[in-house]
Amino acid sequence: MRFGVSTFVTDEGIAPSALGPALEERGFASLYLAEHTHVPVARTTAYPGGGDLPRQYYRTLDPFVALTAAGVVTERLELGTGIALVNQRDPILLAKETASLDLVTGGRAVLGVGAGWNREEMLHHGVDPKTRMARMREYVLAVKEIWDNDEAEFHGEFVDFDPIFSWPKPVRRPPVLVGGWGPKTLDRVVEYGDGWMPVVGRDRDGALAKAIADLRARAGRHVPVVAYAARAEPDAVEQLTLAGVDEILFFLPTEPADETLRRLDRMAELT
Repeated sequence: MRFGVSTFVTDEGIAPSALGPALEERGFASLYLAEHTHVPVARTTAYPGGGDLPRQYYRTLDPFVALTAAGVVTERLELGTGIALVNQRDPILLAKETASLDLVTGGRAVLGVGAGWNREEMLHHGVDPKTRMARMREYVLAVKEIWDNDEAEFHGEFVDFDPIFSWPKPVRRPPVLVGGWGPKTLDRVVEYGDGWMPVVGRDRDGALAKAIADLRARAGRHVPVVAYAARAEPDAVEQLTLAGVDEILFFLPTEPADETLRRLDRMAELT
């Protein structure tokens, strides 16, 4: 079992250049960062977690900048977006950003993707929430096309470009992990993902184990599953291990350096 953390890096918490080495020193395998470009003040979309929206949602650093800062001071730590809101990014730029992160860190980038939940945020980017899933599919496919081909082209409903030159190419093709756990999520993983990254809680009635078995049966292969935002508790580790996940990402609250390091020490005891 591999262990990592998922967190929000903000201007109010530990710096990514300190967080990366702290994780690597404690034996963690990965760091995944969330993102929101902004949060509209006037918002009718309910926060999925219930209650007020935590302040870290609107104070996040750009994940590619923060992951680069963590990557250049580490040697082994995998560096992932958890998740990148791909619909709010230009796919040609997204391909370059991810490949650049992969290049400067020696092949350690992972692209976790999602369509997002904050409808007002999407609308500010000119994205119709009704098309967000279809857009995510085309954006991911276009990114892979750019990574894989010297003269890449893509023609779809939302992405359309004739042959282009775009470098750098990644050192390794960054795995694309599809986030979420909805009615059609597993279909998306099978079609254009390299793995699945569900947000996990308690695996009541073995729902996660059943979904993982279903996913791998549909795909006809071992699809990697990265458990996102897991509780840093022994029973959660046991449940997720039995469910068949490949990697557990403990949720790391956004706190100053001293508090973060103490929390990481406790988390490391579970690995």
